[in-house]
Amino acid sequence: MLADDGTEMEIELLLAGINKRYGYDFTHYSHASLVRRLERALTQANLTRFSELLDMLLQNERSFDEFLKAMSVTVTGMFRDPAFYVGVREKVVPVLKTFPLVKIWHAGCATGEEVYSMAVMLHEEGFLSRARIYATDFNKHSLHAAETGVYPAKSMAMNAANYCEAGGTRDFSEYYSGGYDLAKFRDFLKDRVTFSYHNLVTDGVFGEMNLICCRNVLIYFDKMLQDNVLSKFSDSLRHGGFLCLGNRESLNFTSIKPLFEAVDKKLRIFRKCGPTHAV
Repeated sequence: MLADDGTEMEIELLLAGINKRYGYDFTHYSHASLVRRLERALTQANLTRFSELLDMLLQNERSFDEFLKAMSVTVTGMFRDPAFYVGVREKVVPVLKTFPLVKIWHAGCATGEEVYSMAVMLHEEGFLSRARIYATDFNKHSLHAAETGVYPAKSMAMNAANYCEAGGTRDFSEYYSGGYDLAKFRDFLKDRVTFSYHNLVTDGVFGEMNLICCRNVLIYFDKMLQDNVLSKFSDSLRHGGFLCLGNRESLNFTSIKPLFEAVDKKLRIFRKCGPTHAV
């Protein structure tokens, strides 16, 4: 859909109405990505104009849940980008092991595959019992899926291949049970995980984290919101803590860049080395 002036005005009114009615602010999402998701929501609602979508959302709170599904990015997988996990295992884990308690924040965890990947890796490294993982997202449906730990069995072959490439040391099937074309991850993997709602746009910091993972989320935000969220991450990290971003994301040209050093620039693993707050 080509957004003419009338369509752009409808989008502005739609976003303003959503913010006022539900408290969700999408105004600083990347415009091209935002329009694609809004068009998807429009199609799924069998509507033709954004003004109609606004009317529906204002009058039917249940329809907003479906709208959030369309607006969420849930492209993820177990041990996605295996080289990243190799990097974390080799360059981050040895530092984390020196702490009696490790606090990890998976921001924008979607349906939880990366959270379980981290839990598996910490288990194999022998200190999952000393870790507390906070897995957050603004999509409550995705959070529910993450908390159940149930995924299509057909995805396990690819997950197992990624696991091996990421340096896994066991038979991947040890970590889940199967049945009825589904796979459920073992409960011990989530015993140290707290799943909770958190909106990166409007909600506050998580204090004294040793590691924050937020991979392939910032690419959907504009520069202003990216800088705001990254500042939130910096304030949530303890000195010497690690920040992991997606392979298309960077700290360049952000206010927090002077506070971090690159542990692995290619894998987007950074470590906080500056003062508590940017000047």
